[in-house]
Amino acid sequence: MNRTVQQMFLQQTGATVPLICGPMFPCSNPELVAAVSAAGGIGVVQPISLTYVHGHEYREGLRLINRLAHGRPVGCNALVEKSSRVYEQRMIRWVDIALEEGVRFFITSLGNPRWVVDKVHAVGGVVYHDVINRRWGEKGRDEGVDGLIAVNNRAGGHLGDKDPRALLDELAPLGLPLVAAGGVGNAVEFTQVLALGYAAVQCGTRFIAATECKTGESYKQAIVAAKERDIVSTQRLTGVPVAVINTPYIQRLGTSINGFWRWMFKGRKTKHWARTYFGLIGLWRLKRDQQREGTGGGEYWQAGHSVETINDVLPAGEIVQDFAAAWRAAP
Repeated sequence: MNRTVQQMFLQQTGATVPLICGPMFPCSNPELVAAVSAAGGIGVVQPISLTYVHGHEYREGLRLINRLAHGRPVGCNALVEKSSRVYEQRMIRWVDIALEEGVRFFITSLGNPRWVVDKVHAVGGVVYHDVINRRWGEKGRDEGVDGLIAVNNRAGGHLGDKDPRALLDELAPLGLPLVAAGGVGNAVEFTQVLALGYAAVQCGTRFIAATECKTGESYKQAIVAAKERDIVSTQRLTGVPVAVINTPYIQRLGTSINGFWRWMFKGRKTKHWARTYFGLIGLWRLKRDQQREGTGGGEYWQAGHSVETINDVLPAGEIVQDFAAAWRAAP
């Protein structure tokens, strides 16, 4: 196991365990983010989840997380796509507020991270960028990011098309710390992935099945009950592949978009309209499913292949501690 790259990640982030609770829409509530950070990992705020889903004023939500985390470091997710001028200005303001509140670790997604890099580096922080292949890794490196979140084909939600080892081999020559995102549901898998040469692991699905996560109990139990064979990829939710549990609702919805939407997503300008459309549809589905929770209607559940090894709902701190003990004991 390459302890050097893991120590670099720990020094950059202030965590004591090379483990990230990834930013999740809609599952990143303050209590979950804070519990992971308090236990030694690093929880990452998803601003739309914090404000729109969980109803917190942004600055006060960050302060709540800081109190619950007992001052341990937390991160923030910046979606840097330019879907609209209003959204772009809102994200810039969210990044500025996070920096004012002491956040120094950022994960950027879906666009050019340069403006985030410039703001964060100016105050001594670090930026990691979501990528699924070398092409996007090179773009992130050239824009000055400090590390890469390597999203593989076992991830929940938006996923890549390469397995963890292949993606590591493809990205390692770029010379940046790499975080494996996808396919880790227990402490054994955590140490196995780190042993490949990753600096850290980002988990999402495992932390949805955590006591502090405020998603519905039916979602958590669906993760516990699901097996790897139950995970499918669909484009019908956001326009790009998303890994979900194959419920009857997903079976009715289907997995492919039609030719018009494929054309929209290929265009440099039209893809932003397409993302906006699917984003609004996603928000509508979220509100609908929240209203149906407990009636059997909430059947849109993002999850990755790690469901195979997730067998219970545990406190987030206990999950972090289990992973940390296995990591420290590994050769």
